[in-house]
Amino acid sequence: MSVSSSTRFSYLSRKTRIHLPVIPVSANEQFRQNIYNFIRSTLMADQAHAFKPMEAKGLKKISPYWYPYTTMTKLRWIGRELLEVVSTEFRDRSMEYYRYALESGVTTVNGKIAKPDTILKDGDRIENVVHRHEPPVTATPVKVLLHDVEREFIVVDKPGSIPVHASGRYYRNSLIEILVDDFGYEKCYPVNRLDRLTSGLMIIPLSAKRARQLTLEFMAGTVRKEYIARVKGRFPEEIICEEPLLTVDRQMGLNIVHPEGKSAKTVFNLIRYDENTNSSVVRCHPYTGRSHQLRVHLQFLGYPIANDPVYSEKKIWGENVGKGGIDITPSDTREAPAPPSHLRNLVETQGSPESLATVPKEDVGSAKKLPRETGEDIGMGSPVPLSQEAVGVITRLRNMKDEDEDWGRWRDVVFRAKGVMRPHNLVIKPPPPQNRRKRGGIAETVSSPSVAETSSAQPITSTIDVADTATEGPTVAVSGTSELSTPLVEDIAPCPIVEQATTTDPDAPTQITLEAAVEKISIAPVTGFDTTSDSEHIYCPECYLPLHPDPNPEKLYIFLHALKYTTSLGSFSTEMPEWSAEGWEWDQS
Repeated sequence: MSVSSSTRFSYLSRKTRIHLPVIPVSANEQFRQNIYNFIRSTLMADQAHAFKPMEAKGLKKISPYWYPYTTMTKLRWIGRELLEVVSTEFRDRSMEYYRYALESGVTTVNGKIAKPDTILKDGDRIENVVHRHEPPVTATPVKVLLHDVEREFIVVDKPGSIPVHASGRYYRNSLIEILVDDFGYEKCYPVNRLDRLTSGLMIIPLSAKRARQLTLEFMAGTVRKEYIARVKGRFPEEIICEEPLLTVDRQMGLNIVHPEGKSAKTVFNLIRYDENTNSSVVRCHPYTGRSHQLRVHLQFLGYPIANDPVYSEKKIWGENVGKGGIDITPSDTREAPAPPSHLRNLVETQGSPESLATVPKEDVGSAKKLPRETGEDIGMGSPVPLSQEAVGVITRLRNMKDEDEDWGRWRDVVFRAKGVMRPHNLVIKPPPPQNRRKRGGIAETVSSPSVAETSSAQPITSTIDVADTATEGPTVAVSGTSELSTPLVEDIAPCPIVEQATTTDPDAPTQITLEAAVEKISIAPVTGFDTTSDSEHIYCPECYLPLHPDPNPEKLYIFLHALKYTTSLGSFSTEMPEWSAEGWEWDQS
């Protein structure tokens, strides 16, 4: 019996496996391919596939997703320009990115497209659609230790690395969202919180009535709390610390001992000393609930938590590591953000992404500079003037965060946007009357209207100027946020549906071309990445943001664990953490 050529080909295709060699893809070529995919998906009906990050052992990762967000103007924002607020509150993206993001029209105030110089007023409702890139968290699962149905509360054991509330770049990877989405609890009312890096026990009411009761107990100081920590050095048998604590940088969440701070009291007792690691396991009884209380008190005493990336780091605090506190003499010394050594060539040739540079060189002296550009944003949220030593600590802490994220914001590449950009099937509802507006959270959306219905404040079409694309490259704008603040303009990025510009602003910055973008990223060496296949990315294929390298799972938590809480509902505890065991060792590199 004869076999047709098509049948023979089909048979061979099933039986024959051809292994092609893996060709490494450079960051430049990957970026070029991303932009090509952007143009293709814009001009064609089919949409690009959603980006899915590669799996990593010990990490829980979430694919980036589009998220409509709304927030009300905070007291400290009133009377300030929108760009100043965004660039001061958040640092994950460069000044250049924040400016382009706002100029692209992705942010609205009270339903009207906002501009960088929009002045925020009391009662303003700010909305935007963001492309969220949530940081990975530990793969260790959340444990529900007790569910008391009759008394309406649960007791959980929270792993380190997971924040309690959605904040900054965290949303689905927050404890409350995990309890709602993964465990099916309809509503959770956390009345206290643990630091993101801290693990341990939490009592979470499931009704407003139970939440009010527990809140009063915490406020009255009748809740007895017990923590376990592993600290550096040989700890004494017992120490009582009553030093007041003050938050001096909201953005970094940094706290220090300061006479103008809030009163705090902690009693520490030694459990054991391990000579092999020169560390001690300590029992901690906090009598107040100040932010970072145990971490700062232990640092002040000279026994910081052994793996604390902030309060036990010599690169930030110096050889003394904050023992006995730091100098608090006020100082006006500030410096503009400086690039890392390996990116100085990029800054010299392309300009600093932390400088707006919107005026001619001859007028630079008279140009208005924002606090982010000059370094004046350090200490803007502090209730007291900062000392030179405190400014240095905050600066080094910021630089270390940038280094951990591979200096992503210094490698930003911007394509200037021409109009409103967001997923074509996502339209935010107009804001309700002011007396019915919510304070913040996810915005209400409706199905995408027809093109004829998109001529209001949020127009969305699928057209793009092909001539402009051919000469200047596609128009893209993106942005980001800090993990320590409420999202406002966060990971802002376009979808492949762009509104065509109808007018041209003569004062707008020049559009960057694709060739210029590729040249720009080629000047900045990429460290921390090994791109060996098309499934590994340096830039997000959907929004073109530089992606952060995966963290080491062992660096996602600190040796601090909430062991036991005693309330009117009873006494509840978890097992001792594994790192508290006698003779336990860890990677101290």
